Amino acid sequence: MASSQPLVQGQGGTYGGTQGAPAPVDAPSFQGDVPTEDAAENPNAAPPQPSAPSLEKMDAVHGYEGLGFDANAPLAPPPPYTPSEAPKPAPQANVNIPKVTEEQTRQALLDHVAQHCCYGKKAARELIFNSITPSSAFHYTLETFAEGRSTAWAMDPYTGQPIDGPMNGPSPRPWDIQVQPLKIFQDEVRYMEVPHTASVKPCHNCFARGHVRCYHCFGRGRVRCSSCSGSGMNWVYRNGERVYERCTWCFGSGRKRCSTCHGHGQVGCPVCHRAGQLKYYIKLTITWKNHKLDHVVERTSLPPELITRAQGQMAFKDEQYRVAPVMNFPEPAVNEASQQLVSNHSSAFPSERILMQRHQVRIVPVSDVSYMWKNQTGHFWVYGYEHSVHAPDYPQQCCWGCNIL
Repeated sequence: MASSQPLVQGQGGTYGGTQGAPAPVDAPSFQGDVPTEDAAENPNAAPPQPSAPSLEKMDAVHGYEGLGFDANAPLAPPPPYTPSEAPKPAPQANVNIPKVTEEQTRQALLDHVAQHCCYGKKAARELIFNSITPSSAFHYTLETFAEGRSTAWAMDPYTGQPIDGPMNGPSPRPWDIQVQPLKIFQDEVRYMEVPHTASVKPCHNCFARGHVRCYHCFGRGRVRCSSCSGSGMNWVYRNGERVYERCTWCFGSGRKRCSTCHGHGQVGCPVCHRAGQLKYYIKLTITWKNHKLDHVVERTSLPPELITRAQGQMAFKDEQYRVAPVMNFPEPAVNEASQQLVSNHSSAFPSERILMQRHQVRIVPVSDVSYMWKNQTGHFWVYGYEHSVHAPDYPQQCCWGCNIL
């Protein structure tokens, strides 16, 4: 008869004495506060976010008082920019309204139908045109290329790199540093060190030691085994009998060497990367932004967003430091839109310096087509020099129409 008491077995003999004792765990090298009990094993343990150093320890730099580490320090309004030449008068507009023939209109509709697998071609081939009314849509665009700057304290591990500190002279103000964009009317962000602001200080996160307490085992060098919950034993079945056996994951110790610090109880400092020292400096962030506004003047029911993507003719284009609103365009609505958008951009970016502006008017041909098919009337539009088609009410949109030739 089997005994009612569980059998305690393990490698090398019965567990409970000296036989089968687990291999010793390396003593951690971390010197500092550690918990009295092993922490639970956590494969998802993540290092804590290091805090920024105290601003009281930062050097005082004239013109940069009150800076933090948040990269959002407000700057005084930029100085006015003086253009190298006086504004030029706006060029004259060139307006020409092209027309499409019936043959071009039908071919454009057939091409549109071919792009939709469920559309039938019969209607496009047989419909009768009642009228093709040409008109012009106008796409006005204003672009303002501006530059913004912000400053903040920054830090990098110090590994012996050159230090440009206050001993080299006074630090220039943010807007006194000359930097040019790679290309105008193109967004760009650039970072640079403000000259003469660097210094070297002990790392605040590890107190210049180069390492910190392990965030997984909290300095103990070991964690509680997740397989046996720290007991060192597990219930298992051997030959149909339930036995109490030494845990094969921790070899009966109830704990495992920390996989994060490999038993040392400490890990490299994530701030100084084990260097123990940090280079502090003021970082200048330069942001070039192309602010763009669009306005479409279109007299039919064609959605305006289609006009902005269509091919058109350049009727007007001007680029200057400050553009003047369009005044004498043949379409009054374009003049009004230009006046409103130019006025809006003149004060929309108070913390940025405007470097250049440009605006243009494109003319996009639009034909409003009325047709008859099977005693029913309908409308569609042909627009752009590529003869795109907008036909939301095309009569053969169902799948059965694919089989009708």
